[in-house]
Amino acid sequence: MTDCLFCKIGAKEIPADIVHETDRTVAFRDINPQAPTHVLVIPKAHYANAFELAQADDGLADDLLKAAHAVALQDDVAETGYRVVLNTGPGAGQTVFHVHAHVLGGRPLLWPPG
Repeated sequence: MTDCLFCKIGAKEIPADIVHETDRTVAFRDINPQAPTHVLVIPKAHYANAFELAQADDGLADDLLKAAHAVALQDDVAETGYRVVLNTGPGAGQTVFHVHAHVLGGRPLLWPPG
């Protein structure tokens, strides 16, 4: 998609604080962090939401979760705990329609989340 913000970040057309990258994923710091660790992990390929990502059925969802864990290890929150959130649809709070996993950690994360 030519007008997708996250596609442009993945293609490095728009700068971001990239903290992890694989051949199929990019992870970058959220510009409005909700926790000391708040990183977005995206596939470089465009899928609008978690359902579309799951339908791809090519291991990309697995790659996304592995990248999320790599971010947690890198930010030293893997042992204390971290949350991975995928908002799907406007009712769940999705505002950028390129699937992305929020990796949150570094503070107590209460339940229910909100």
